[in-house]
Amino acid sequence: MMTLWQRCSEKIRQEVSPQTFARWFAGVEELSASESSLAIQTPDPFTADTLRSRYWGIITDVLKQEAGPNVVLTLSVGSGPANGAGRPGTPAAMIPAEETTALSEGPQPPYDRPDFLNPRYRFENFVVGGSNEFAHACSLRLADGAGVARNPLFIYGGVGLGKTHLMHAIAHRVLDQRPRSRIFYTSSESFTNDLITSIRQNQMAAFRSKYRKVDILMIDDIQFIAGKERTQEEFFFTFEALQRARKQIVITSDKMPKDTPGLEERLRSRFISGMIADIGAPDFETKVAILQKKAGEQDLFLDGEVAHYIAEKVRSNVRELEGCLIKLSIHASLHDIEIDLPVAQEVLRGIIRDPARNSSVDNIQKIVAEHFQIRVSDLKSKNRARSFAVPRQIAMYLARKLTRASTTEIGRRFGGKDHSTVIHSTNKIEGLLKTDLSLSATIQTLEQKIDLS
Repeated sequence: MMTLWQRCSEKIRQEVSPQTFARWFAGVEELSASESSLAIQTPDPFTADTLRSRYWGIITDVLKQEAGPNVVLTLSVGSGPANGAGRPGTPAAMIPAEETTALSEGPQPPYDRPDFLNPRYRFENFVVGGSNEFAHACSLRLADGAGVARNPLFIYGGVGLGKTHLMHAIAHRVLDQRPRSRIFYTSSESFTNDLITSIRQNQMAAFRSKYRKVDILMIDDIQFIAGKERTQEEFFFTFEALQRARKQIVITSDKMPKDTPGLEERLRSRFISGMIADIGAPDFETKVAILQKKAGEQDLFLDGEVAHYIAEKVRSNVRELEGCLIKLSIHASLHDIEIDLPVAQEVLRGIIRDPARNSSVDNIQKIVAEHFQIRVSDLKSKNRARSFAVPRQIAMYLARKLTRASTTEIGRRFGGKDHSTVIHSTNKIEGLLKTDLSLSATIQTLEQKIDLS
């Protein structure tokens, strides 16, 4: 007959990866069980810390399913083989993990990397250029323990430009130097879903412990908590708790805090009080360097002419560069040929698109209106309120840049505006782009949405 913990562990096995189960759960043993309690033991303090900080919610949820909501769970650390811990019939010392950590001496065992870490996302293979050098420098400084000027580190930029790469690189570097660091990475969407589940299952204490008992909390795409009142409230208190404990927070977003509609002012003010670093679209030289570096990683010989061709055609998104390389690599492997320019042009015909042939004024208006949360009719109206005028000017600028429509045609599609209005709007946006980093990031985001539409 299976013990209570054996039944629980079988369910946990279904919830986590085989590697995670083998590393963190396989060595856990049941000490005692009754109708009102379950006592389990881990083989070492680090496993106990990890179960508390990362997997406590899973363990308690499964225990509720197996034994009911009122069972008290106790976690302790075994006293080691010398005292008989882990052998059947031999009681283990009930020593809290927090008390045994300081007793550990001698060489530490190798620690597994968290499941979330992508092994390819390291500083060593992040190509630095003018568009990302400040964000890279801040991330490297943080990871090396020098810290940043203020907490949090807030990295913003468009899709596919390297924000997530830098977050993973920070985690790798920290764990290389300080293996026992507790790092938790999640997206704001997962944070929200986790919160909803915890509220429904009355597990808020476990939720707060999960996100607050860490050394570094990393939240990707924070913009998605905008407009979600309870999520913002819980994240605010998590943020405050971590700052009070002098723990590091790293956040990414697609735009500046001040440009995120629906974000509470108290969160916005705390985000801008930290170190803000933007990542822009790579320039031509950086794109060529990225292509050559990633081609080397894939053992693909990339002719300079081919690299230049791709860099010219792929305007902003690093992920699209990678997609081109993957397709070329597969083609070269299948046909056992080297990739020259004619071959590259043929293979990439379905990937590399000319925005001027694929964009329309109507599509641009729709995407800009959705981004600024207004109606297409507002873009075509004569309302000169800033909330409508700026999106209208941006839409005209993009229509002139990404379509073959004349200024007269664009003006007509914007409610019968004169062609001089289109020219004025375009010139104004072009002028602002030289000094306004936030506007530059917004334009990049919109261009990427238009490319993908």
